[in-house]
Amino acid sequence: MNKFLPVSREDMLERGIEQLDFILVTGDSYVDHPSFGIAIISRVLEAEGFSVGIIAQPDWRTNKDFEKLGRPRLAFLVSSGNIDSMVAHYTAAKKKRSDDAYTAGGKAGKRPDRAVIVYCKKIREIYGNIPISIGGLEASLRRFAHYDYWDDAVRPSILVDSGADILLYGMSEHQITELAHRLNAGEDIRSITDIRGTCYLTEPKNTPLGAAECPSFAQVCENKEAYARACRIQYDQQDEVYGKTVIQRHGDKMLVQNPPAKSLTTEELDRVYSLPYARTYHPMYEKDGGVPGIEEVEFSITHNRGCFGNCNFCSIALHQGRKISCRSEESILEEAKLLTALPNFKGYIHDVGGPTANFRMPSCKKQLEQGLCKGKKCLAPTPCPNLDVDHSQYLDILRKIRKIKGIKKVFIRSGIRYDYLIEDKNEEFMRELIEHHVSGQLKVAPEHCSAVVLDMMGKPHIEAYKKFSEKFYRMTKSVGKEQYLVPYLMSSHPGSTLKEAVELALFLKENNIRPEQVQDFYPTPGTISTCMFYTGLDPYTMKPVYVPRSAEEKAMQRVLLQYFKPQNKEIVIKALIKAGRRDLIGQGKNCLVEPDIKEKQITKQGKDNRKWRKDGQNSGRRKR
Repeated sequence: MNKFLPVSREDMLERGIEQLDFILVTGDSYVDHPSFGIAIISRVLEAEGFSVGIIAQPDWRTNKDFEKLGRPRLAFLVSSGNIDSMVAHYTAAKKKRSDDAYTAGGKAGKRPDRAVIVYCKKIREIYGNIPISIGGLEASLRRFAHYDYWDDAVRPSILVDSGADILLYGMSEHQITELAHRLNAGEDIRSITDIRGTCYLTEPKNTPLGAAECPSFAQVCENKEAYARACRIQYDQQDEVYGKTVIQRHGDKMLVQNPPAKSLTTEELDRVYSLPYARTYHPMYEKDGGVPGIEEVEFSITHNRGCFGNCNFCSIALHQGRKISCRSEESILEEAKLLTALPNFKGYIHDVGGPTANFRMPSCKKQLEQGLCKGKKCLAPTPCPNLDVDHSQYLDILRKIRKIKGIKKVFIRSGIRYDYLIEDKNEEFMRELIEHHVSGQLKVAPEHCSAVVLDMMGKPHIEAYKKFSEKFYRMTKSVGKEQYLVPYLMSSHPGSTLKEAVELALFLKENNIRPEQVQDFYPTPGTISTCMFYTGLDPYTMKPVYVPRSAEEKAMQRVLLQYFKPQNKEIVIKALIKAGRRDLIGQGKNCLVEPDIKEKQITKQGKDNRKWRKDGQNSGRRKR
């Protein structure tokens, strides 16, 4: 097994290191696997010749953990971990989570709320004016003034709150490499303002010319239309081909976002994934039973980055970007062979995927020179006429992995874009997907059935899912298998009234779909859907969008998707009455739920009253 990076003074002495060049502070337990951002960044720095140490989940209430590796020669690098610390801690209902997959033993509470801010302030308290760089998902998605669901308020850029010197957004291999070498050459971190894929704060008089300016922090706090305009400007400039510098005033400082970093080339990605990862959690966590977050990815292979699907509720476009970059066939096969030699490997590769598993080629030829179309989506509401659909390279890789000695089965568990798949005139990939790469159930994400809601989500209309579903079951039957689609569904997304929630419940009943889990919309930082949730506006049209806000309505929309569960019956009935759909309460084949005793009494009383009125009218006629 490859050696882990130093986590203690003893580790440093063993390697002959007196002072580390960089110390990475992370909100996750230390897992040295390329599915964890901190592992990639630390190994990239090591490959560049720098010494790197890891402080994982330090106790922020004391100085001890922050001091255990000493003062770094060049900088502290701070991340909350693989996900936003608030999302790690709280459900969509703002209830405390009882576990944390990225912590040893799955224990909750090992990192603070707003981890990046807390860690940076503690470092400043101890080390004063030492250079601090922040990165990872929490920093990346909070780089502008942003609506914070947990505060129910707009917060400033995380650069302001954290006091860090520079923010690296996106995947950051290019940024960290350039930053490290320039710091090593003696440059002051506060003078490094020209690296693509970074943000910094400056005096307004130093604002670069020609930038796209967002409404200021003060404006977006006071005016929701200004917030929506800012959101569109930020998204419109996230293309690495034509994206401009974006600025946003924060009081007496100007936040500057440099244009996005260039995507890694195939050769660069291959190098990143060939670095000497230990590929598991640090042995100090054995006593706790390990880190649960490794289980699903330990025997998985990432073959691509980016996603041109660009769903409005997803953070990938703002973090990884829409352009697809991919590893070479040779690199992927080499990793597959490496997995077979790991001690716990049982012959099953859990995934060969990425943000979207079956995206391996650019969405069209035009994007390579001109970038992806501003304000448009490649697949929604219908596929772009210029869309290039090609699964041949991906399929060839999967075929070769299946032939490697020691591999029994290769599954695909990260998202398959079925709307892209069904545009492929060649049926080979879908047939082999069904025959070789599905473990009884294939998870796909129609999310909803209402065109109104799907348009707000930036998803294709439900006809695409119906077409795929029919083809999936037909092909499954033709190869003699019994396999099922498991659709991901979302309740309470902006645009969804109770009417649309009832529409989705009826769609599920009609198609005999009984979801075990339903995701209530979660307004995470930085997404277009979160902008809609906060402002009640579509930032691309500035038209009003209905937003379900009350806990009662959210509960109603959620249970309608599981109308068949006995424990949901009372709320389902209330929801149907509120939606004006009493016709769906009863014992008819089209009804969603039988009436409870109280509802039966109301219904019976209504019938008796109608009968009494009818009899009275007939009696009156007879008398006359």
